[in-house]
Order: sequence, then structure tokens, then C-alpha cells
Amino acid sequence: MEKSKVVLCRCEEYSEAEKAVFRMLGELDAALPERDKKILLKPNLLTKASPEKAVTTHPDVFSAVGKYLQGKGFSDICYGDSPGTHFMGTLQIAKSCGIHDAAEGLGIPLADFEGGEEVAYPEGQSAKSFIICNAVREADAIVNVCKMKTHMLERMTGAQKNLFGIVYGFNKGATHVKYPNSVAFAKALADLNNMYPPVLHVMDGIDAMEGNGPSGGTVKHMGWLLASRDPVALDTVACLIMDLDPALVPTNTYGEAFGVGNTNADKISITVLDGESREEMTCAEVRARYAVSDFDVYRGAADKGKIKHLAPFEPLLKKKPVIDKEKCVGCGICVESCPAEKKAVNFKNGKRIPEYDYKLCIRCFCCQEMCPKHAISAKVSPLARFIDRNWKI
Repeated sequence: MEKSKVVLCRCEEYSEAEKAVFRMLGELDAALPERDKKILLKPNLLTKASPEKAVTTHPDVFSAVGKYLQGKGFSDICYGDSPGTHFMGTLQIAKSCGIHDAAEGLGIPLADFEGGEEVAYPEGQSAKSFIICNAVREADAIVNVCKMKTHMLERMTGAQKNLFGIVYGFNKGATHVKYPNSVAFAKALADLNNMYPPVLHVMDGIDAMEGNGPSGGTVKHMGWLLASRDPVALDTVACLIMDLDPALVPTNTYGEAFGVGNTNADKISITVLDGESREEMTCAEVRARYAVSDFDVYRGAADKGKIKHLAPFEPLLKKKPVIDKEKCVGCGICVESCPAEKKAVNFKNGKRIPEYDYKLCIRCFCCQEMCPKHAISAKVSPLARFIDRNWKI
């Protein structure tokens, strides 16, 4: 079986992104479609944030990929994403994070992400249909330009998770309700990646996000760009430099199980471009040389499996969203973002700060993702930490 190739390119500054992207994609020799096909550039436009916050794809990386495609003869290129909140449209968010100006500079228009239709996918192993944005259905191919970040539900978000942005607006919440935990959601994402597989994936890991990601974490300089035709392999290599076991990430496990790509180290080849050097390396060698051990990501295994005699305590093992009352301004975006039919977070008895009913909470962390003040974080229980440390499940 042919190995999945991942290119890992050292890039310390965004001013160097164009040179690095051209070198990296030239090395990958990406299998692009015919030049008359319509290409959709899919950045991460999660929410309104300036580029230096590392919430969204940096405009210099987006611009570099756009220039590369134009240099290869593609003229029908558009861009867009369905953001995580319905409070702001794609255009407003694209302007805030610099993507709009970068796209205008290249003459790349914003595509239609303001509407969508249900598309059946009978081949899906978990999900049989999705509400897909108009622009996606009109495009011939997708080029995925994602961001390296932590994620409270799936531990990390990269190439596979970024494709969730082709699901239209409000239906993201409905998808979280239908697939309410990390495993179920990862399976749905695997079906989505099989349904609309991008032809190329580029990850912005120059400045990544650690900690309370994907929107409320802190910036971590990593100094890497990554590219592959295989999103699972790409996310796997990103995990290696985060010093995170790829097997702990459900999107990797089920991405491979559902045939999206490879997470098995024996099925991945890595070309490392570091300065003037070019080396072929294994997954183990990349982790040994480049892993950032102090990267703040949840590495515990307490939610990886179940122990029968601890079943009554299962709710205590789950991470849960918690509001920092000092940071909360009572805007109510967390309440609006909660996809549960009976809101798991709400204002009670006229209080200024919302409160959770954890019996209703599905742990999708939509509230945490959308909080503009980063006042919500994921809390891991002392019991879960004890089990991780002492029982090694």
C-alpha cells in the first residue's frame, strides 16, 4: 500500500510563508485537478479575531496558497467558510482576520456560504446526510487551509475538523446534538471528509493555539507549515510536534477506520524541510527531534475507554465547560450557541452570569468555542486526573 506523504516545512515568520508554501507544495507535487475547474479555498474562519490571535488561518498563509494555485494556471478560485456563530457572517469575520484583504489582493471572491441544502450520503458509515453550503456544492475541488489548534472536544483541530465549516450555519449545532461526544462526532467528520474530500491540505502551524482552544487559548509559536493530500496523516504529524499521542485523537482513529487516510506510523512518510536541509523521516524520528513537550494540550487517557465498575462515576470522568465569572460579561452568546433543545446553559433567576445544567450538557463545547471573552474553559475532574496518573487506561 502506498504511504501517505506529509511535508513538514520550517517557517519561523509569516513574512516567509510564501517562499515556504511554494517550496513545500513543490515538494509534495500535489495532484491538482484540470486548470479549468473551480477551486474553493477553505480557510479556518471560526470567529472574529485578529490574525495574531491564532484563532483563524493567517492571511499570509492563505495568500501564499492562493498565489501558488494561480501560478499553476487556476483562474476560477473562490474562498469561504461557514463560521461557528450565526451572530456574524463570513464577510465580517474574513475582514476581521485579514483574509478578506488577502483575497481581494489576489482577485479571489468570497463564495456563497449564506445558504445550504441537504445532501444525501448513503455511503456514510455514521452520517447519511449533511446540510452543505451552496459554495461547496458549486465547486469542483476544495483546497483546505487549516490552523493548528487545540480543541476541547477532540483534543486538537486541524485538517479534518476544518472541513466542518462546509456544513451550513445553524446545522452545525444540530450535528453536535446528533453526534454528541468525541467519538460520535469524529465518525461524522470522517464521513464528511469522505463525502467532500479536498484535493490538498495545508496547515498553518507557524503560530498555533494551545490550551483553551479552538478560540480561547493562547498563542504558541511552533514555526511550521505542513501539507499533504491525506488529512489524517497531516493531523497525525501535527500531533507529533504537539507531543500528543495521535491515537488519543478520535478524528485520527476513525479517520483511518473509515478510510479517509492513514494514522498508522508505518503508512506515513514525512519529508522535513528545515533551513537548507531536506530529510526523509519516520514519525518516531519527527517526534523525537521536534516535539514541543510543553505544548499545552490534554494528554490524559481517562476518556479513551470505559471501566465497567466505574460506570456510575462516568459523568465525573468527563470534561465539562466552566464559566470564569471574572471574565464573563453576560453577553449570552454561550446561551445562543448551545445546540441542545433544552439549553444546558442559561440565565437563571435574573442572574447576570449564565449557569450550567450539566444533566442537559452534551459536552460539545460550542459555548466555549464561541465565547468572545474566552470566559469558558474545559474542566477535567480530579477523579479523571487520578485515573490517568495511576491506572493508565
